[in-house]
Amino acid sequence: MATAQPARRAIPSVRISPDNRAVLQNLGLLAELAGNWHGTGFNLVARPDFQDQTNVFLELNLTSETTKFDPISSSIPNRGFVQPDIELFGLTYLQKISDATTGGALHIEPGIWITQPATSDPPLAPPTGGQLVSRMANIPHGNSLLAQGLATTFNGPPTLSSGGNPVSGASPGFSLFPSFNTTAIDLQPPLAAGKPLGAPVFAAGTSEQQSKPGGGFTQYTLSVPFSATNTRTPLGNVPPVLPPAITQTLLNDPVTLLQQTIQGQVAQGYAFSGVVLNIATSPEIDFFTAPVINGSSLPGTTPVNLVQASGGTENLLFLQPNADTTLVYATFWLEKLTHPEQPTIMQLQYAQMVMLNFPALTIPGKPAFAWPHVSVATLRKTFG
Repeated sequence: MATAQPARRAIPSVRISPDNRAVLQNLGLLAELAGNWHGTGFNLVARPDFQDQTNVFLELNLTSETTKFDPISSSIPNRGFVQPDIELFGLTYLQKISDATTGGALHIEPGIWITQPATSDPPLAPPTGGQLVSRMANIPHGNSLLAQGLATTFNGPPTLSSGGNPVSGASPGFSLFPSFNTTAIDLQPPLAAGKPLGAPVFAAGTSEQQSKPGGGFTQYTLSVPFSATNTRTPLGNVPPVLPPAITQTLLNDPVTLLQQTIQGQVAQGYAFSGVVLNIATSPEIDFFTAPVINGSSLPGTTPVNLVQASGGTENLLFLQPNADTTLVYATFWLEKLTHPEQPTIMQLQYAQMVMLNFPALTIPGKPAFAWPHVSVATLRKTFG
């Protein structure tokens, strides 16, 4: 016999904001996002290079970022017929990123984070002590995304790989995603064989130079100088300089920048607790289990399943044949740093992968590639 569902109160049409404490309580694990954040990071994006007629321009930037989160004071009712209405709670945000070397504009993004309760249709439930969360974002290039996933709590140094060291080749701590590797992904067989999202993401520790015949796209190898035919930052920059902090290790696996920050804080005596947010625009993403080495057999793959995830990306019509966004996944670590002798610090770290699909212009047949756009940053909650 079916179990009777408990009666739910109706969500009123007129919703008056409660007191501030209730607003933050309703946000649950997202509550500590509220406020102003500032910090630094690294951005890598491969983009089409029509002007120079090369396969790709590889943009590399050390970044300066400010992000402001404002709680939505009222509930957000989602009405339904197949199950009782639900209430969402959330925050709006505005993210601004500039190049730390030149001061040039890089990114601006308005969006919303929300939490939602468990539902019966569809049957979705968070893990014990966790929450279902979603992020909605709009990017002025003409992209919109809805990424869904989970908020859960953690204790211990975030982002660090197993063993406590920033070692390329191991998964970032508390992230559901094994890798944020930047190697360009060939969407032709054998890599793409039978893969619904195009091809697996490369494992951490993979390099463009080692993974493809002839060293792959030379833009990804810093020992090959940038030029009119090897189009990469700082080409066209004023001042024309690539910061020495942008190393080959950072280029291959940007998440190591976050790991090095945490390693330094562990050495200073800080302890960590907090909330980790894992979100994606697809419920399943395949990853290689080991670095791909040209000439060797392909390693196995492993799927990451976020059964609670859905959503997707939408692109302005111009972008679809030119630089089509097909996948986004990200991990955000909302960290509380405590120290026996120092004040408590609130810190936000994130690693985000965006796949941009466009062809390799000078290769016969113009095969399609998925070009990873990876952003990482470490932010502190600031005055305001």
